[in-house]
Amino acid sequence: MPTLFRLLTTIVILIALAYAAMYALATFVTPRQTEIVVPIPPERLDPS
Repeated sequence: MPTLFRLLTTIVILIALAYAAMYALATFVTPRQTEIVVPIPPERLDPS
């Protein structure tokens, strides 16, 4: 039984670390906003 408890404890600790990392990334990292310009050829605008 002690090995099962140790395994479950290790899994819970790893899951907690993963959630802490996701929370830290979502809270402390801000994405850069940039403007994207995509040129469209004139043939695609008027297909007649």
